[in-house]
Amino acid sequence: MRPLVLSTSDIGGGAARAAYRLHQGLRSIGVPSQMLVREKSSGDRSVIAEKSLLTKLGPPSIGLPLRQYPQREQKLFSTQWFPDNIGRQVQKLDPDVVNLHWVCNGFVRIETLTQLNQPLVWTLQDMWPLTGGCHYSGSCDRYQDNCGNCPQLKSDRDNDLSRRVWKRKQKAWRDANLTVVTPSTWMSDCVKASSLFRNRRVETIPFCLDTQVYRPIDRTVARNILQLPQNKQLVLFGALSATADRRKGFHLLMPALQQLSQQGWRERVELVVFGAEKPNNPVDLGFNAHYLGSFSDDLSLSIVYSAADVMVVPSIYESFGQTASEALACGTPVVAFNATGPKDIVDSHHNGYLVKPYDIDDLARGIAWVLEDDDRHEKLCYQARQKAEVAFPLDRQARLYQSLFNQLIAEKKRG
Repeated sequence: MRPLVLSTSDIGGGAARAAYRLHQGLRSIGVPSQMLVREKSSGDRSVIAEKSLLTKLGPPSIGLPLRQYPQREQKLFSTQWFPDNIGRQVQKLDPDVVNLHWVCNGFVRIETLTQLNQPLVWTLQDMWPLTGGCHYSGSCDRYQDNCGNCPQLKSDRDNDLSRRVWKRKQKAWRDANLTVVTPSTWMSDCVKASSLFRNRRVETIPFCLDTQVYRPIDRTVARNILQLPQNKQLVLFGALSATADRRKGFHLLMPALQQLSQQGWRERVELVVFGAEKPNNPVDLGFNAHYLGSFSDDLSLSIVYSAADVMVVPSIYESFGQTASEALACGTPVVAFNATGPKDIVDSHHNGYLVKPYDIDDLARGIAWVLEDDDRHEKLCYQARQKAEVAFPLDRQARLYQSLFNQLIAEKKRG
């Protein structure tokens, strides 16, 4: 079996890292996986960068169709209209199965899937494959029908860009030998409700990680490395574009922290943020805040997680929520909303706290609950690591994909 993993990048961002971890996991169990990307940042020889002129021209062209919607919401919206060279490159590599991940930003055109004769497995990193262009639909359920009148485009027309993109997907993918894998039950529910994929086979396999890299590091040592205070309880928040991306929920965390500060925690707690630089005019969060900037390697991230007493993941939507699983692997309890992907990761009152969705009072309550009792906190930390060792080891994910790939290859051979 020779799988090919398709991803816009290998390690640039959470979706890329999830794809690359699977690729590494497959190779670690003896599966000769290859990975084809537009942007290669690692030195891994099994990762191939697609360097054709079309691949270079794709990203600058992706926004052209959106110019007709100047009032649209400034959220990611992908039309994937620009031609690519992926079909030819896949043909040269000649894999037995193709595993797609996040392939937007001008990398893989919608119609390219018709050129791939191998069984296709699409690991959904967000909702884009289900919709007319948006990556998370929010409160809109038009992807369950045929899109149009798109609220993100601020469109009042049925046959708008979202409807046209939806129709392209419907036509191009109708006869594809396509299986869907989601990392969470929430994403599986979205797939089953979608008009494009509701009749497809759907498997749920969580994103996993190397639990020998993401592991508890002595808290005192971790804080010394990061120059963080030893005499405070540290609340951690972080993501790519942590404070700028509204989906990550920093605007919900801010009032929860301010509430905690007014409840007597001000001298006991400090905030640590990764994935963002300190703003020129910081908001008063009620606590001293340490902005660590961005980290691109797993070891640095494991040190960051290990330095904290609690990780808060206040995301509005997550297909999975890798910062939550990474924190658990480092023995750090997690507070997250009881919604979307994180509700599969956190076991409330066992290795963290699941908050009533988008309730700021309960978010503050959850952070306090994790921190207020030292004996309970120690137990939560132990159980966090236990959960990661059982649920998220990389070889577990790799073997589940290996089994799925073998099934699909065998089915194709049978006819």
